[in-house]
Amino acid sequence: MAIINFKGEKITTNGNLPKPGTVAPNFTLVSTDLKDVSLSDFRGKNVIISINPSLDTSVCAATARHFNKTVSDLHNTVVLYVTKDLPFAHARFCSVEGIDNVIPLSDFRCSTFSKDYGILIENGPLKGLLARAIVVISPNGVVQYTELISEITNEPNYETILSTLSKSSATWF
Repeated sequence: MAIINFKGEKITTNGNLPKPGTVAPNFTLVSTDLKDVSLSDFRGKNVIISINPSLDTSVCAATARHFNKTVSDLHNTVVLYVTKDLPFAHARFCSVEGIDNVIPLSDFRCSTFSKDYGILIENGPLKGLLARAIVVISPNGVVQYTELISEITNEPNYETILSTLSKSSATWF
């Protein structure tokens, strides 16, 4: 269990993020066309998993827009944007915002992702949603970097995420 904050109020998650150096747990989530998508579908690519409570918040939306702009410059890299929002909401948001470089995925019908990644909020006003977190995975499926955002209303450390990719990219290919 991890302790994070929501507007200064302590809340807990159901576990902890996978440790860097370990094999990332596989998962299946739902795409905007209601198809199952698994982490294993992206083997051979750098994967940034951006985990967020909901697209309907300003910080979550800003994160999606930031990655959409940044990912087009990244070699062999995909960004999976994961929330519990329904796939229909993901499709609407991406259409309205012009998000086409990020793959939105919903955790609405699978519990293994939030269990294996330890990011389900267990109490407080956001109980049942996902905590804000980042997981960077190498093409061979090994976790390279994790960040559980300590104050859920803050954005992730984009510079560190991109630095992790650039420092390690020589060994990932």
